[in-house]
Amino acid sequence: MSADFTIKGAGVAGLCVATELARRGARVRVLDPNGAPGAHGCSWWAGGMLAPDCEGEVAEEPVVRLGREAAAWWQAQGVEVTYKGSLVLALGRDRQELDRFARRTENHRLLDRDALAELEPDLGERFGRALFMDAEAHLNPRAALADLVTLLSEQGIEISTGATEGQVIDCRGLGARDSLTDLRGVKGEMVVLRAPDVSFDRPIRLLHPRFPLYIVPRGDGVFMLGATQLESGERTRATVRSVMELLNTAYALHPAFGEAELLEIGVDARPAFPDNLPRITSLNGTLYVNGLFRHGYLLAPAMAKMLADYVLDGNTPELWKDTA
Repeated sequence: MSADFTIKGAGVAGLCVATELARRGARVRVLDPNGAPGAHGCSWWAGGMLAPDCEGEVAEEPVVRLGREAAAWWQAQGVEVTYKGSLVLALGRDRQELDRFARRTENHRLLDRDALAELEPDLGERFGRALFMDAEAHLNPRAALADLVTLLSEQGIEISTGATEGQVIDCRGLGARDSLTDLRGVKGEMVVLRAPDVSFDRPIRLLHPRFPLYIVPRGDGVFMLGATQLESGERTRATVRSVMELLNTAYALHPAFGEAELLEIGVDARPAFPDNLPRITSLNGTLYVNGLFRHGYLLAPAMAKMLADYVLDGNTPELWKDTA
C-alpha cells in the first residue's frame, strides 16, 4: 500500500509528525539514512525539560503558549512524563539573576530555605532562595524517541531508506540547509554523569550571567548536564573549556558532583531560524518542519499537530511561511 506522506528524518520532529499523522489515520513512511534515533542526531542529546514557563525568560510568546501542550501530548503517546516542576537557583554572588528571572517569567513561587529543603533536601543547606515552577515536567528523551519508534512499528511503520511516496515532509533539521538557506546551527555541548551521592527529583536550573546550567535527573543517580549555546553549525568536537565550565558549575551546585563518574560527553548543533522560532515552510512542493532550536521536545508536538491540521484539514499553521 502506497503512503500518503513521506517524512524525511527520524529525529524528534519527524517522529512526532509521523505519530500525529498516523494517529489521525494517514498512511505514513519514515525515511532516515541513519536508521533509528541515536547519537548521530541532536534529539539524542536533549535535556528533555518540558519547561515552557522557564523558557519564557528569553523565548517568544508562542514558545511558552504552545509548549504548555507538550507534556499532555507525550503522555498520550505512552511516554513516561514526570510532573515534579522545575527549580531555578542562583549562587549568592548571582542573586540578582534570580530576581531578573522572576521578573521575566510567570507561574512560579518563591521558596525560602526551609521550603526548598522540603522539596530537595540536598539543596536546602546550600541555597536560601529558589523559584519553583510547579506546573512543569520532564521526560527522558532517548526513552521517548524509542517509545515513538515502537508505537509506529506497531502500526507497521518502520524507519527505512528508499524512494518517497505522496507528500514529502522534510524534518531533517540542519540537513535541510541545502533548501532552507536561512537555517543556522547553534552548537550545544553536554555531559552525562553518574553521581550516586546526589539526589534530585526534578530539573534544576542554576543561573549565571555568563554560563547558565541545567541538570536533569535520569534516575539511578544519572544526570544530564547542559548545555552550551554557541553560534556554530559544528556538530562534533566538544571543547575542554566548555566541559570544564559544565563540570565546575555542577560542582558549585553540589560538591558531590566532584566525585561523579563521567559517562558521556555529547555535542551537536540545533537547527534555528533567525528569530529562533520554528516554522512550517512550503518550498517547491515539499513541506518543511524545522527550526525547533533548543525547544525540540517542547514544541515538536505542537508543530506536528499544526502540520497535520494543514495537510489533513486545510488549516493554515500559526507558524507558517509559504515560499512555494
